[in-house]
Amino acid sequence: MELADVGLDEEDALHILSRLRPVDLAGRIESKHTPEWLYVFKPEAANSVFYVKLILRTSCVVISFHEDQADGDEET
Repeated sequence: MELADVGLDEEDALHILSRLRPVDLAGRIESKHTPEWLYVFKPEAANSVFYVKLILRTSCVVISFHEDQADGDEET
């Protein structure tokens, strides 16, 4: 999914990431595809709630943005 698909650009994404707070942490889930934890944040930005998933790896951090959907949780 591209940032534009959720109405964000790169600057918006950096702004959201720079303002993540502990209260935005919604929890963590184990990946169905790899033996990794996905840390899920639900910050509010631009009058919308997004969810941001982070996977911490040795050599990188994987970040995905999604629109918050009440009908289920997508996995990265």
